[in-house]
Amino acid sequence: MKLRERVGLNVRNLRSSRGLSQEQLALAADVDRSYISEIELAKNSASIDVLERIALALEIDPQELLNKRG
Repeated sequence: MKLRERVGLNVRNLRSSRGLSQEQLALAADVDRSYISEIELAKNSASIDVLERIALALEIDPQELLNKRG
């Protein structure tokens, strides 16, 4: 699995586990909702700055977005 795919799955799983919609996460992270969708679908790779904002919105350490889930 490519890192981009892993990040996308982690964003989706963490967002869903917190009961957030893509729109809610996008607003909290100050990005467009379509960009969250593209990240989750591994169609776009996020910058370090965007990953940091997403992590803050999810109240996690940014490293969790890169972790393998098993």
